[in-house]
Amino acid sequence: MGESFSERVGERLRNRIENSPRWHTPILAVFVVISEITGGVGPWGALRPLIATTLALIPFLYLGQHFNRQHSKAFDWFALQIPLAFCLLLPLLWLWSIFDAYQTSMLSVTNRYVAA
Repeated sequence: MGESFSERVGERLRNRIENSPRWHTPILAVFVVISEITGGVGPWGALRPLIATTLALIPFLYLGQHFNRQHSKAFDWFALQIPLAFCLLLPLLWLWSIFDAYQTSMLSVTNRYVAA
C-alpha cells in the first residue's frame, strides 16, 4: 500500500511491455506507434476525412461526395445549384457539402474500424 499510483501504473506498464510479443522487434514497435498515433485506423483512415474535406472545398463540383462514393448525392446537389444560385442559397449548399463530406468520411472510417 506504500506505493504511489504512478509507481503502480509504471510497474503495470513495464509488465505489459515485457510480456507483449508485439514489441519484440523495432519494426513492430514502429507499427504500434503509428497505430496509436492514427487512432488505430491507420494512415489512410486518418487522412481520408482530410482529403474528402479538401476536395469538397472546390466549389460547384461536389468532389467530396464523389470521393465518398455518394455519386447520386453529388449529382443531385450539382443540379440544385442552378435554382439555388438565383435565391442566394448556393453558398449554404456549398458549406453544407463540405461538412457532409467530412462527416460521411469520418463515419465510413469509423464503421470500417468497428466492423474489423
